[in-house]
Amino acid sequence: QLQAYGGGLVQPGSSLRLSCEASGSTLGVYAIGWFRQAPGKGREGISCISYNGGRTLYADSVKGRFTISKDNAKNTVYLEMNNLNPEDTANYYCAATAIAHGTLSGSYYDYWGQGTLVTVSS
Repeated sequence: QLQAYGGGLVQPGSSLRLSCEASGSTLGVYAIGWFRQAPGKGREGISCISYNGGRTLYADSVKGRFTISKDNAKNTVYLEMNNLNPEDTANYYCAATAIAHGTLSGSYYDYWGQGTLVTVSS
């Protein structure tokens, strides 16, 4: 079971760190992806990290602003989000896939956590 948390209401230009914790299983055997869905829009894959943390991918929309990391000892994946803007407002989800290097395509993910809402507004 995956649980994402750390969302909130922030001003443009602010930073947030989201966390994705696993219970009942180890994240060390899964690649983890972060996805988001803004109101009235489809789901967007924004970042993923390989099972061992050695490879990361980012969508162009977040590249250079977001950083994904993985702490297998804590069974947690983080998404550090900097320089947030109103277009980043969305529900953010984490998911796990057995594809070792991960992918930004949500259809390859088997396990999904509950989302955490990020609202960027002045």
